[in-house]
Amino acid sequence: MDLRDSECAQFVDAHWGTLVQRVKMVMPIVDELRSGGMLEWEPYCKIRAAYTHQDKMRELYEVLHSGGNKVKSAFFLQLVKQEPFLLGDLEISSVILKYQKKICRDYQYVKEYNSVPGQNVLLSERYTQPLILQTYRGQQERQQELCSSGERLQQVLNSSNSHESSYLNSLFDPDDHRISPGAVILQGNSGNGKTLTVQKIMLDWASGDLFKERFDIVFHLMCKEINCILGEKSLVEILSNNSGLISDQISQILQHSPEKVLFIIDGFDELRLTADIHHMSLNTDPVQRAPPEVTLCDLLKGRILPESFLLVTTRSTATDTLSNLLKAPQRFTEIMGFSEMRVKEYFQKFFQNEELFRKAYEYVKANETLITACSIPLICWIICTTIKERFEGGANVTSGLETTTSIYTDFVSTLLEHHCQGSSQSVPTLLRSLGQLAQRGMLEQQVMFDEETVNEMVSDPAGNPFLCKFLFKRRIHQETMFSFMHLSFQEFFTALYYVLLEDEESLRKVRELLFMDSCEHCPNEFPPRFAAVVQFAFGLLNKDVRHTLSKRHGLVVHPNAQNHLKKWILEELRTDYPYESRTLFWLHCLYELHEAEFVKEAMEAWNNIKTCDASLRRTDCWALLYCCQCVHSMNELCINATDLTYETLSMILPALQKFKNLR
Repeated sequence: MDLRDSECAQFVDAHWGTLVQRVKMVMPIVDELRSGGMLEWEPYCKIRAAYTHQDKMRELYEVLHSGGNKVKSAFFLQLVKQEPFLLGDLEISSVILKYQKKICRDYQYVKEYNSVPGQNVLLSERYTQPLILQTYRGQQERQQELCSSGERLQQVLNSSNSHESSYLNSLFDPDDHRISPGAVILQGNSGNGKTLTVQKIMLDWASGDLFKERFDIVFHLMCKEINCILGEKSLVEILSNNSGLISDQISQILQHSPEKVLFIIDGFDELRLTADIHHMSLNTDPVQRAPPEVTLCDLLKGRILPESFLLVTTRSTATDTLSNLLKAPQRFTEIMGFSEMRVKEYFQKFFQNEELFRKAYEYVKANETLITACSIPLICWIICTTIKERFEGGANVTSGLETTTSIYTDFVSTLLEHHCQGSSQSVPTLLRSLGQLAQRGMLEQQVMFDEETVNEMVSDPAGNPFLCKFLFKRRIHQETMFSFMHLSFQEFFTALYYVLLEDEESLRKVRELLFMDSCEHCPNEFPPRFAAVVQFAFGLLNKDVRHTLSKRHGLVVHPNAQNHLKKWILEELRTDYPYESRTLFWLHCLYELHEAEFVKEAMEAWNNIKTCDASLRRTDCWALLYCCQCVHSMNELCINATDLTYETLSMILPALQKFKNLR
């Protein structure tokens, strides 16, 4: 081993604590140092007289320390001769320590979707533990989750799944049969935080806070990066490109203790696989070359390094493909997103100011649609970012905040730009096919779709970030079902489908929708069956939302649909006896539209607002306040005073002065 004295001395100093505990051949080393003239008689006697190996090493260090680099170098050379296996362990430990420092540097910051070059945020200021479940849920339970919102959604999650929740440090714990999984599947929908969770695992392991005794080293492989590797590569070469370690170091680590190696395979659904991938290779050697995706599959199957452990993240649409490739024993886990408690924690971390946090969180919590959507970490980030911009611009968060439709539009646009790069479909085609499926579900009152129906209407559902795939047991076989992330997204895509169709077809669909929800068709139904779809449709007419769709995706909301929606609501409001049960519905339609001139026209046509039978929520107060601010004066407001709280009364107070009569 060709090392300089200073390098040898540095190694000895860096590992002295371990050397004290583990060197057993102390006297043979001391004898050689004495015969080489590196050790005087008196210290030699003191070392020999010491009772334990550890005490002998402590006495020896006094000599090494006073002798400087030359004596430490001589000790190192004797260590190579007398304790070769220990030295190998220490060299590997030294390599891993450097690797951990690199991981800490590389993984401590988050690069967000809107980050400009050089702008990063600490992971600790963003990461919040999502709800992770270790169970498959039945169809009825899934449907409840998809249709529930606000507090009801939290009740559904807490009542059925609290005992199945998991934390990162327990992913590889033994099960009830005392069997530890060799591979863990971490499934999650797009935007639910899989990649950020992997980043947290890497940083915590490198910092010594996670898997400290279980795994000596953790490698992170991203499937979208593996897709870009050209030519044939061995596992060692792939790891070398990814980790910054040289091939020899990686080979040494893998050979030393493969049972203490964890591979994190991130984004399996993005890996490009050929149809014959199951039969392409029987490679068992980490240095044998093959196409990168084949090498990775041999690792997943356990052909390469069968003693090692695997953690694989994937969207739900690729889970069954992964399960068929993956070695046993397997454990299935699913990232469900944030519980309400975690949403609150996320807001606290994001704003880092108690007053701003309280304002933002209380505002969003009062909007059942938004607080439900916040269970998706990406939407939580979009909402926090939007509110923070308003704070920084000096605006009041409760004054004209981005509409619910604009939040959903930003979310869909983000997924289209960052999670659909490999799609063979154009954006208009992809959205049209999703819209057709969503509309069919709304008309047939379905939130779950069988595989045949989805394949008829959506090409490549497995690559679609807006669809979730579930496996359910049916007697002696399995059934595959799909859904949107939540009923609210099905409603959003239905509205988007209607307003983005070709001009005449769009107009026809909008007419059908409004007829089905008209007061004449179902006068006693509140909220109207398609209330959310109609409100999203009005939100999609908003000038800023239309600009986003046009600029980012080339999508055009056709004028005829716009004109018909506006004409319809004016006719509804101009009737002599508008249905009071729909007052709040109309207010929210106008709020989502957020077009001051038209809202003024609509309010003047309405003139008398009656909400006698409805209890005003905070979101209703915002809608009422916004609509009233667009008009100079109105005739009469009739509300149920017994339902007013001090808070809601304070919110609508500026609007009350616009009315000539209050009842």
